[in-house]
Parts: sequence; structure tokens; C-alpha cells
Amino acid sequence: MSYVWTIAEQSKGKLREVSFELLSRGRKLADKMDTKLCSVLLGSNVSDETLQELIYRGADEVYFIDDPQLENFIVETHSNVLSDLIKTYHPHSILAAATSSGRTLMPYVAIQVSTGLTADCTELDIEEGTNHLLQTRPAIGGNIMATIKTPSHNPQMATVRPKSSRPLPLDTSREGKIIRLVLKDELVDHRVKMVGFRKDVEEFVNIEEAEVVIAGGKGMKKQENFALLRDLAKHFDGVLGASRDAVDRGWLPYPHQIGLSGKTISPKLYICAGISGSIQHLAGIKTSEYIVAINQDQDANIFQLADFGIVGNLFEVIPKINARLEAYKKEAK
Repeated sequence: MSYVWTIAEQSKGKLREVSFELLSRGRKLADKMDTKLCSVLLGSNVSDETLQELIYRGADEVYFIDDPQLENFIVETHSNVLSDLIKTYHPHSILAAATSSGRTLMPYVAIQVSTGLTADCTELDIEEGTNHLLQTRPAIGGNIMATIKTPSHNPQMATVRPKSSRPLPLDTSREGKIIRLVLKDELVDHRVKMVGFRKDVEEFVNIEEAEVVIAGGKGMKKQENFALLRDLAKHFDGVLGASRDAVDRGWLPYPHQIGLSGKTISPKLYICAGISGSIQHLAGIKTSEYIVAINQDQDANIFQLADFGIVGNLFEVIPKINARLEAYKKEAK
């Protein structure tokens, strides 16, 4: 079956947003090949309504294995199960998310089924005439974009950067098939079990899930000036971001870096100051709902993507914005 597969992710029975982002990517590929799009989900206690949403978001079929032994992500077991499904159904290509679990799972699977894998893709396409999956990802520190294909082996597999595409709108008129499968006990690796999960809350910066991101670049001139952006972020309950230049200078740590060599984000509001807009940075913010750019260079690349542009000295503009927002809050009280 030359179908396109996407690997859905779940946590405690709830689908992660990246599952729908992958369906958006997969739908374009499947339509171009005139084939079906299938979503694969391994988990436990997932409701029928949740599975149906995968259909509403673009899947034609959903392969679901429901078992308590799949509730937690154990790469040894999950890779055994996925490899067994691949050997049974022979998909044309498989897309997984470049999340911590996707980055861990797919290399295991690639070895088990003797195929290739391109990691952290930002663009995907189907090659005319061959139906090869064209997998584009940043290379050499994000300085070039490399397009890779796997001409001699199937399935063709890629992990896709989260937030690099938007989910398709919910379409409750779509119809599809949910195929429930049984976990084979011989695929469970009983040597490994989840004993606990510890989250480093103090250092964790969830910039990819933030609804508002306020970012600064080389134009901030020094680390201390990021205090202006911190004040602005507080007004929106937002998080701080930075360009690669700012991170390389040590003004903010790497988890705040936005762009192909950092995080790809898709907030409702993105405000950046002192960022000229390299190709790598623009690729990391292009799915933002609204982009506001502040830069004194009216020809800066960032203005090509921005919904609203302010040409001016950021050290004059940002304090005025902060003052206006502070006054607005006081009036609202």
C-alpha cells in the first residue's frame, strides 16, 4: 500500500498539536500522489472522539493500538511496534515530529526496517515522475538548505520540525476509517519500564508553545538592554526569544534561540526588535499569526514578513510602548 503515514503523539490520552501539523504536511503529499493519508497512534485510553479528530484534520485512515503498555513512551517497545506495522502495511513514506520522542523513535525504526531518515525537515515535497520524497532541512549550521531523497529504500522517512506548518481546519464532514489493532506481546520489551518523570522547571523555556514571544537581536547592543524586552513581555504574559546573533553573544541562552538553528515558533503575536531578518530567522517565525517588527533600517528583511513594521530607534520606541501599556493597565483598573 503506497500510503503516506504520519505518527501521531499523545500524552495521557490527549493528542499533541504536532499530530495535526503532520497531517497538514502529509495531506499535501498524499494528494500529490493521489493516495491515502494514514495516521498511526500508539497509546492507551484514547477516546473515539479524539481518534475521530485525526480524520477531521486530514487523515483517511487511523491505525490505533490501544494498550496500557503503550501509555508511556518506551522507545524499545514503540520502535518494535511501528517496525512491525511497516513490514505489514508497506507505506510509501512516514512523517514523524522532530520532538524528543520522534527524534528518539525514528532512528531506531530506520535501522530496524533498513531505510533512510532525514531529521528536522522544514519543507517536504514529492518529486515528479519518481514519487521520491524530497526532504529539505537546514545544514552547515543553518547556512544552507539541503534537499535529500532516499531513491533505493522504502519507506521514505523524515522528522518534521514542530510549528513549521499549521494544522488544517477542523472539517467534521470528512469521513475515514479507524482501524484498531492488537499489541503483540512479543513486541513489548519487558526489560524497560517507566519508573518516573522529572521536569527541570527552573531552566525550562517553552518558547515553542508560547502565545506571545518578544525577541531581540544584535541591535539590542548588550545583554542589559534585554530588560526592555522583559518589561514588554510581562505586559503580554509572553516569553523572551532571541536571534542567533544574540545567543552567540551570550545575551540569552540557547533555549531562547529562534530560527532554523534554534526553535521554530508559531505564536499568536511575535514582536521583535533589533532583528534584521536573516533567511534562517524568517523560516523560524513564518507561521506566526501576527508579526510586529521594530528596526531603524527601513530596508531590513524582517519587514518583508512583518504584518506591522515600526521604523525607528528601538531604544526610543520600546520604552514608549511600555509606558503606554502601563498607562492602559492603570486606566483599566
